[in-house]
Amino acid sequence: MEGDGVLRRGVLLVVAAFVVGCTASPPETPPSTTTSAPEAERVYVSLGDSYATGYRPADAGVPAGSGRGFAHLVAERSGLRLVDLACSGATSAQLRSGAGCAPANRGLDAPDPNGSQLDAAVRELRAHKGRVGLVTVVIGGNDLAPCARAQGTQVQEALACASRAVADVRANLAATLPVVREAAGDAPIVGLTYPDVFLGAWVSPAFPDGQGLARLSVSLFRDVFNPALKSEYEKAGAVFVDVTAATGGYGPLTETTQDAAHGPIPTPVAKVCTLTHFCRLADVHPTPAGHEVIADAVLAAVPR
Repeated sequence: MEGDGVLRRGVLLVVAAFVVGCTASPPETPPSTTTSAPEAERVYVSLGDSYATGYRPADAGVPAGSGRGFAHLVAERSGLRLVDLACSGATSAQLRSGAGCAPANRGLDAPDPNGSQLDAAVRELRAHKGRVGLVTVVIGGNDLAPCARAQGTQVQEALACASRAVADVRANLAATLPVVREAAGDAPIVGLTYPDVFLGAWVSPAFPDGQGLARLSVSLFRDVFNPALKSEYEKAGAVFVDVTAATGGYGPLTETTQDAAHGPIPTPVAKVCTLTHFCRLADVHPTPAGHEVIADAVLAAVPR
């Protein structure tokens, strides 16, 4: 019958359509536009005094202020975001008990610690838990600096002053560093000392017995101040960077170098004249070259 033929053709068409539908390739899945989340930002917390803020003295018409110190160089070269809580003029006691920092005493683009540096550091370290790449601490220079003036009367007075200053620094670091370590977790902490700037007294007219002070300063840094700092930092699981050694402070004073301004002078003195402002301005702060040396020493001390 004609109706039966129409029915058979309709069934065949339905079956054919079903077979084609089952064997046809599925539509292509559009490529995913999902991207991996960016790596979490890692921070570098810097604590300390004017060495950490990058302070520079007024010179040749350029006013005093903060520049690119070693902490800025370390941050750039390690890919970390710098949180510079340091305050120019800070002592080891003020590191843990200071009440803020005047804007003129902060580093470039540095926040107000809003309390002590220690309190601010704990807040930052806990806020960035697991994302702290580095902590540095440079402190104690302002505790020790007054002792350089004491030598104007007698060496024994200078030594007694230095002994008291070192004891204070040790006590304050012993109270500060365990708190920093707890907040920093397993992040690397680096403690620094300073160039032996007092070597520059050898050529400075500001010191009546400059050569005597320079000779005294070698044993003060090598045998008293730096070993005390090293001991306290290592107790807290921190790495100690001997900036005095990195800047040539332990070299023999019998070895001389020809200096353009002062003629033949001991090589360690010539290095201090290049790496700090002490010889020319009687100022203890590093030159840009000095900050470069310190930054290199810090970066060499921490794992990449």
